[in-house]
Amino acid sequence: MIIVSACLCGVNSRYDGKNNINHKVLKLLEEGKAILVCPEQLGGFSTPRPPHEIKNGAGADVLSGNSKVISNDNFDGTERFIRGAEETLKIAKAIGAKYAILKSKSPSCGKGIIYDGSFSGVKIPGNGVAAELLQRNNIEVFTEEEFENIDFEYFNK
Repeated sequence: MIIVSACLCGVNSRYDGKNNINHKVLKLLEEGKAILVCPEQLGGFSTPRPPHEIKNGAGADVLSGNSKVISNDNFDGTERFIRGAEETLKIAKAIGAKYAILKSKSPSCGKGIIYDGSFSGVKIPGNGVAAELLQRNNIEVFTEEEFENIDFEYFNK
């Protein structure tokens, strides 16, 4: 079983109330191979919500207490992001997920590249909070962009 960001399957769970539907990811759900998660909703955020970015670091820094996840209106959402990551990990463990396909660049789900916390569109290396926690727990994380280049059979190993 694979966990996937709900927004990638057409659920309007993004911060702006929209989705990022990806038909290849949606196919996994339709075939019964995926479970939807939205770490931000699992952490207690409503949809829509103000956009958030990680200030002064990445997901690893948030989990170690060295940086925060702040909204563009200066709300500290760090605790909710951590709670959402932990709930996402609980779901992944409960279903025996070995893989996750998560929304790129998100402060929760981003893998490898996230926004820098300035709300100016600048990107930096790093993971979102949920992606970081999943990887620390041996769940292989892919962005939807990476998934586009992977054969479905990869997930049947």
